[in-house]
Order: sequence, then structure tokens, then C-alpha cells
Amino acid sequence: MGPGPSSANPRVLRAMSLPIIGYLDPAFFDLLDELSGMLGEIFRTDQHSFAVAGAGSAGMEAGLVSLASPGDTVIICSYGYFCERQIIMAERLGLNVVAIRTEWGKSMDPQVLADTLRDHPETQLVVGIHAETSAGTIQPIAEFARLAHESGALFMTDVVTSLAGCELEFDKWKLDFAYSGSQKCLAAPPGISPVALSERALSYIRNRPNPPSSWYLDLSLIADYWGPDHIAHHTAPVSMIYGLREAVAMALNETLEVRWKRHEANAAALRAGLEALNLELPISEKDRLDQLTVVKLPQGVDDVKLRKQLIEEYSIEVGRGLGEFAGEVVRIGLMGESCVPANVFALLNALEKILPEHGWEVAKGSAISAASAQLAESPSPLYSA
Repeated sequence: MGPGPSSANPRVLRAMSLPIIGYLDPAFFDLLDELSGMLGEIFRTDQHSFAVAGAGSAGMEAGLVSLASPGDTVIICSYGYFCERQIIMAERLGLNVVAIRTEWGKSMDPQVLADTLRDHPETQLVVGIHAETSAGTIQPIAEFARLAHESGALFMTDVVTSLAGCELEFDKWKLDFAYSGSQKCLAAPPGISPVALSERALSYIRNRPNPPSSWYLDLSLIADYWGPDHIAHHTAPVSMIYGLREAVAMALNETLEVRWKRHEANAAALRAGLEALNLELPISEKDRLDQLTVVKLPQGVDDVKLRKQLIEEYSIEVGRGLGEFAGEVVRIGLMGESCVPANVFALLNALEKILPEHGWEVAKGSAISAASAQLAESPSPLYSA
């Protein structure tokens, strides 16, 4: 129940154990074609959808290296730890980074981006994370994309935590590039990055004066391998693609709307239980994620000791705070396979027993009762593989 990876479904693990076939085998091309279409349904796009071999950070770097050239102005919206990673990566690539740093734990006001774009009309690319797991916030990326396009820039976004966990509309929101990871709401092991790419962005890559400096992460070359001609590029991670295909199929069988509702309902139950324990949830209702809940640690409760006790005594993992939140919060993930009422109750039960040992008194049974009442009012859809 940390910020990722979530538990992997056994069906996904079985799929990954199937016999290996060649990445240029016609039978494997059939699988790529099928998976590309399925990813299009997950991203809600009729444009290009495929996967980059590597974790979500590979998708991140592929976008930066492909959608801007050294010296280009790139605006990066920063409101969390992983936004700062984008800044570091972009600077290493020689991009002219304009960082907009706003308060952690809050959604960024789009007007700040509008003002920055007005000051930097030469901007080539705008970057913003949809669901920032370090801060537990959701961001208005549809508005970010609109402002970027009005200024003539491309828009790139990180949807590692949001894909298949909350509403995401690639075409409707007019996004240019979105990268994700297999290990969160899709409930597959980490190691592959599903992405979506607009026609506009692909055209830019194909027609830029100089090709991307990274051959391996050139999105146009990867798109060519996944496209109808299947032009050879890198050796594809065959087993990871088997697993991703199974994970995406399970999400589509559940339907995105039901999966979004499952994340919403279980997060609401978790929050009700945490509040019954008199724990502070610092992220406001309008800004917070359902997939990741940030909990402020009470005075005197040690972050490391609490998390160690949870994992050693109850086999429950929760995440530590990062960046500005380090040592002050724990981060509880409810994603994909892990997003079920049984996990909510298991964690709340453990906290009821552990917190008094750390000097934080709670009413016995209060958390379970509050979570149960919330689920009775807004039930979680049943999840079955």
C-alpha cells in the first residue's frame, strides 16, 4: 500500500511466464497491434499509443529528448518531488528550463502558467504532472495543455499514477505526449512505460532540424516499431509486453469507469477511517488524489519506526514522505490490485493497534466503523480478476 509498485495480479505474472518469441516474429507483431489498440482505449486516444522499454522515467526522458532540442525553452510546472526530477533531467539534456515552482500539496493555478508563457513566447514545450504522488495532488492538465497550445507549444504530462485510476482523456484534453508506468493502477510489475503521442507531436519529431540525441528513446523510432510496418528498433521486452497486455485487458474488462469508481470509493473509506483516528489529511478535497493519500504524522510519532512496525508486524507497506514532506507524512497507496476494501480495513486495524504505542491515543474500533459506514454509503465495485 505504498506509492508504487502496487501488487501484481497473478494473471499478469502467469502471462509473463509464457514462452519467449522473437520481437520480429509476425505473431508478436499481432500482439503489438492488439496491445496498441487496447492502450488507445486506456488513454482514450485514436492517435498513437505504444510502450517504451523501461520504467516511467524512461517515458519521461523519451518525451523530453524527443519533443525539444538543446537550447529550446521548456516550461516545467513544479509542485512535487517528481516535477523536480523532470527539471534535473531537462537540464542534463541541455534544455533552457523555466521552472514554475508552486506550493506542495495544492493544485497549481493555471494563471501562473499563462503568465509565464506570456513572458516566454518562444517556449517549445510545457511539462506538467497529472497526479503528483509525492504531494498527493491532482493537477488541471487539460487547462495546462490549452494554454500551451495557445502559445504554440507542445504539452507533455506524467500520468504514471493516474492512468486507469482516475479520469484521463488524451484526445479530449488535447494532450501531446503522456507517459505512464505499468506498476501502479494497471497492477503489473515495473519495467515498461505505456505512452500516448499526438499526431502533432510525432510530426514535430519527424521534421525537427536535428534528430533526438538519444537513439534508444527517440519516440518516432519506437512508434515506427509499434506501427504497421514494424520497423526494427531495440529488442522489445517480450515478457513485459505479455504482462502489460494482460494487465490492460483486465482494466478494460472491468471498464475504466468502474475502475475509477473503485479507486474513489476505497479512498473515501480510507480517509473516513483516518479522520476517525484524528489524523490530519493535509491535502484539500479539491486537490487530492484517490490513488495516494497523504497523512500528516502526529507530534512525536516517528516516521521510520511507524513504517517499520507496519511492515514487520502486519506486512503492510506505506510510503515515506519525499522532498518538502520528508519526515512529516506517510503516503498510503490504493492502486490497481491493492485497491480493495480488505486492504483499507487491514491498515486501519493495524494503525488502531500501533498508534497508541507511539503515544497517539485512538478510540478502539472507530476507524473500522467510519470506513464501513462510508462504504455502505458509497460501495466499492467488486474487483475480481
